[in-house]
Parts: sequence; structure tokens; C-alpha cells
Amino acid sequence: MRPRSLKTRLLLAVAALVIGSGLVIAFLVTQQYSAALRRAMFSQAENLAHSVALDAADKVLLNDLVTLQRMLDQQTQSNPLLAYIFVMRDGRVLAHTFERGVPVQLLEANGIGGNHQPSFKEIVSQRRETFLDTAWPIYDGKAGMLRLGFSESPYRRQVAKLWWEIGASTLAILLIALMGSLLFVRRITRPLAALVQATEEIDRGESKVRVAVQGQDEIATLATSFNHMVSRQEEYTRRLEEQALELERAHDQAITACKIVREISALQALPEMGATLVGKLQETMRCRHIALLVFNTGKDCLSVVSHSNHYEIKDEAVLKIAKAALVGANKVTFSRKHLLKPPLVPEDFPAAERQALIPFDDGQVGGAIVIACPEGSCSQEELELVRLIVSHNAGALRRAMQHEEEVSALRGRVEAAAGFGDLIGKDPKMQVVYKLIEDVAPSDATVLIQGESGTGKELVARAIHAHSPRGPGPFVVINCSAYPATLLESELFGHEKGAFTGALRQKAGRFEQAHGGTVFLDEIGEIPPAAQIKLLRVLQTRKFERLGGEQTLTVDVRILAATHKDLLEEVKKGTFREDLFYRLNVIPIILPPLRDRKNDIPRLALHFLRRFTTERGKEILEFSSEAMRLLLDYSWPGNVRELENTVEHAVVLAKESQVEAWDFPAALRLTSTPPPATLMDQEMRLLLEILEECGWNKKMAAKRLGVSRSTVYSMLKRFNLSQTKPTTH
Repeated sequence: MRPRSLKTRLLLAVAALVIGSGLVIAFLVTQQYSAALRRAMFSQAENLAHSVALDAADKVLLNDLVTLQRMLDQQTQSNPLLAYIFVMRDGRVLAHTFERGVPVQLLEANGIGGNHQPSFKEIVSQRRETFLDTAWPIYDGKAGMLRLGFSESPYRRQVAKLWWEIGASTLAILLIALMGSLLFVRRITRPLAALVQATEEIDRGESKVRVAVQGQDEIATLATSFNHMVSRQEEYTRRLEEQALELERAHDQAITACKIVREISALQALPEMGATLVGKLQETMRCRHIALLVFNTGKDCLSVVSHSNHYEIKDEAVLKIAKAALVGANKVTFSRKHLLKPPLVPEDFPAAERQALIPFDDGQVGGAIVIACPEGSCSQEELELVRLIVSHNAGALRRAMQHEEEVSALRGRVEAAAGFGDLIGKDPKMQVVYKLIEDVAPSDATVLIQGESGTGKELVARAIHAHSPRGPGPFVVINCSAYPATLLESELFGHEKGAFTGALRQKAGRFEQAHGGTVFLDEIGEIPPAAQIKLLRVLQTRKFERLGGEQTLTVDVRILAATHKDLLEEVKKGTFREDLFYRLNVIPIILPPLRDRKNDIPRLALHFLRRFTTERGKEILEFSSEAMRLLLDYSWPGNVRELENTVEHAVVLAKESQVEAWDFPAALRLTSTPPPATLMDQEMRLLLEILEECGWNKKMAAKRLGVSRSTVYSMLKRFNLSQTKPTTH
């Protein structure tokens, strides 16, 4: 078979180039177009799922399945791309748009993640139809899961149409290119044909061969350089092989670095990002002991992350050592003398004879990778790869650190807004108490704190003292019910030596000890009549005499009192002096019982859970839904103190990562208040309670309930309630 001529090959090359370019362009364009269509489909699915989930949340919670079914049918009719939609809760399908029922295989084909995150998957039906299936949590998964499927057939038809259009354009361009190339090739191949003929003659051993080419200096130069090119070819080949190996190695490193950067950038939390980065570095190196050290933007906190551990260092002495080693470093270094030791590296970090320090700094946050490198285990090539990876991830680490700082600041603001000092609660009744504390703290006015046992009366007293000008002074607590009548007067005012049998020395009373500070009279309703007279004098004049003494003492104290009794009733009974009552009741603060502010129960329970789990070294993250329901339904006669003891009891007995109902005391499980007769009754009761607390402000009530304002109006209409006050309870 006669070989193809150069002219034919050039024409074929031009045709192949045009066709190949067309195919590449078609592939790139269709890929971009397909990606854009898919992004649009993902966005449409996400927006629709979010909208439908919001609308379906109250219908699922209200168990209004008829309205839910009608809403799903309307969505299917209004959106031709929507192939199906259904709602699941607790493994049960509440509503769907399938004519013959939901396929069993579809139920398990997709689902939301453990953190109630939406999930998108492509699903192929038995008819080979492709759908984008979206699983979306409703009300953070508390109201179930929404599943909807978008058909990808319209998008595939659009991509196929684009392929045909580009193919037709490529064919037209090919015809034009072939015509132009035919003219160009004819002119350029004529002198080359003469050079080929001369080369064949030389190959046959002929001599005195001349290339009859005139006016083509480039061809003559080509023939002259041919022999020189052959002699240098071997040298070039050897060098190219070495360079190819270097390029291949550099390419592999770049690919590895890019993959790690892409994977790390997809994460947000610094512990997760750092653990992933350390894990990837362990895969690329022979040394397995690696730790990541990252300063925050203020250089006052250092995060230490290993593959399985994460903690923060705020100790100034340790931070000083870390700054000396890390801040300002700009190259890979080996250290033999000044090795970083715990806590700058994890406790399980081996004490190698040397450490490799690979610093990074993007201008705002800085840090380093620390590697335990026994002699001969870490090559310079591996360390350079680590440096490349870390420098490319510095920006992602900065974003993660800033995210951690923002989350920490936000958590601090939220926790600060959820209480006052050691008091915890956001209920409007407690907000009134907080405002009273702020108003009365700067003064020296006497405050009478009233409330049931366990409501936190002493915490209120301590908050008033802490926020008053007397805060640096002493805070003396006197439990009036803890002393018999014979000893109470001595405890309050002190006694002289020999004042009574057993008085072997002079003793200063509690009022003397509190000079310049605050006296807190707890359970003031239990004080005997004899002591009431002396106490009244102290309140009026701030003067008293020790028991058995004649010297009048003057003290500078503020009086705070607390009682669980109704002192006005005690006055009527004659057991409490009326003048003393009015002297104490200058500013009354009444603490609500826990049963009247049940919205604070979850917050208080979680606070006690965190405290007791920390004290006992357990890892209990939350309460189960059934356990929280028991806490909310119980009447809490012992108030916050009883709740604290109940949570401690549960922490001691809990065996899992969450507190279950059976971890609580038996009395709580047996006496919990049953829920209302129907779900509608419970909803109406909750709505009325929130509206009363918000002063019938619909916008505020909607925010408290986590729904829209229009939903509040629809609930009022459904329960036949007025816009200003309820007509039925």
C-alpha cells in the first residue's frame, strides 16, 4: 500500500485539528452548559424544598394532613419539572403525589444526615429515567423530612440539542478550513518534495546530490542542520528524560496539594479542618506523628490539633514559648535542642531526638506544622511538599479560626443574654427581675426577696451585691432558720466574754463582719420576736450592742432579706412585727416559681448538664426528646434546686451520650403532668401563653414560636380567637 503523501497528511491533520477542536469546544461548552443547568436545577430544588418545608412545618406539627396533601398536589401541578414529592415522619409517609403509592425502593434511596443537613442524590428509575432527589429536614428534622424529585430529561434534551448545533457549526468550519488548507499546502509542499527526493537519493548511497530548490534558504538551512541535529539528539533525549521525571514528580505533588486544598476548603470548623489536614499529611509522609499549631488573630490563643485531639492554650507563659518558636519563622527548620513539649504538642507526641518545624503565616493568623522526625526519617522533598500544602491551606485555616472566634463571641453574647450573673433564664418574668436588680443595685435601699424555696433568692442577693458599689466588700449570709432563738442574737450582733455560759472570749457578730459590705438575712420570716426588736433598731440606726456589752457599735452595711413566707400574712397572725416588715419591704423582688417559667427549663437543664458532666468527666451531650418532655411536664415544687438535683441524678445514672427518661428519679416519671387531651388543645394553650407573655404582639409571638406572623393570624382564626384577646380558653 502506497504511503500517504505529506499533502494528504497535512489535509488530514487540518481536518483532524478542526474536528478535534470542535469536539473539545463542544465538550467544554456542553460541560459548562450542563453544569450551569445542573446548578440551576440544584438551586431550584433547594429553593423549592426550603419553601415547601417551611409551609409544611406547621401542617405536619398540627397533623393537618389534608392541607398538606393539597399543598403537595398544587406544587406538582404548578411545576412541570417536579416528578414527585412526599413527606415522611418517623418512618411513615404523611402525604405524597404518587398515583399508585410511594415506591419502597425510593424511601431508602435518600435521607438527611445526622446533623439534619439536606441531601441531594441522582436516582434512576426502572424506566431508566433520571431524577434529582432532594431530602430536606422539616423544622430541623423535628417535623420529619421532605422528599422531592426533579426530572432531568428536559436538561438532557437541551444538552443534546446543543451537541447537534455545535456539530453542524464544526462541519461548516471544516469545509472552509479544508478549502483554504488545500491552497496553502500546495504552496508549502513543493520545495519540501524536492528535499525529500534528495534525502532518498542519499539513502541509496548516491553522491553529489543537489537539492534543486531556489529561493528557499530555510530548506537549505534545514538540510545543513540535519546531521548536527542527529548527533545532539541523544544528549537531548537524556536530559529530557531527567526533566520528565522532575516534572512528573512536581506534577504529582501539585495534584496532591490541590486535592488536599480542595478537601480542606470544603470544611469550616477548625478542629475538623486541622484533623483532616494532619491525616492527609500522615498519608504523604513516613513520619506519623504530626501536630498543627494555629494562633488566633490576636495571638492570645493557640489551637493545637492532631489527628485525634484538639485543645486550646491561653496560658501566657506557654504562649510566650510558642511565640518565640513560631512567630517570625519563615522557613523549614530542624530543632534538636529546643524541642516543643506538651502542651504545645499532644501528650502522645513522641520525644524524638529532633523536630521539623514548618511555619505558615497569611498576615492575620499564623502557626506551624510540627513533625517528630527521627534521624533519617524525613526527607527534604517530603518537607517541601508539606510546606507547599500548608502554605496553600493557610487562607482556609485563617477563615476557620475567624469562624471559631465569631462563633465563640456569638455564643458569649447569647449566653450573656440568657441570664444575669449566676441567674439563668430568658422568661419575661425573669427579665423583670434582672431589670429590678440593675435598678436597685447602685443604691443602699433595703430589698426583700420573696419566692418559693429553690427559686434562687440567694443568687439574686449576690447579684445585687456584685453589681453595687459594695461589690468588693464582704457578703455575709445569715440563715435565720439555722440558729435557735438563744443563739441567733449572739450570731447577729456578737457577744462579750462571759456574757453567758460558754462565752469564753469576745466574738464579733455577723453585722460587724459585714462592715462595708452586705448582710443577707435568709429566711427572715423565721426570726424570733426578741431578735426582731433589735433587728429593727439596726435597720433604722445601723447601731447595736454586743450581747452582754454596753458599748454601742455603728456599722456601714446594706440589708438584703429573703423569705419563702407571705410576711404580710405573718403580720396579720402577729408572728412578725409590722414595723419590721415595712422597714424590710422597701423594694420587694418576687421570684417566679419554675412552673411559671417553663420556657427556661431546657436552658437551665442544659446548664446543669454541662456542669455535672464536666465535674464527673462524662460525655453526655443532650437530653432525649422523651426526657425533655418529662422535664417540661413536671410541676417542680422544689423549683430550680429540685431541677439541679434531678439533672445530677440523671448524669450519675446515664450510660449513653444523652440523658434518657429512665435516668430521672422515679418520682419525676410518676408525677409528670399529662399533656392536654388533644394536639389542638396543646397548641392553643401554647399560643395563648406566648401571646400573653408578649403582650399580644403578633410579630414578637411569631418570633418566639419560630413561625411567620401570617401563621399566627391563621392560628388565631382557626382557634376562633380575637386579634386583641382570646374569646375561648
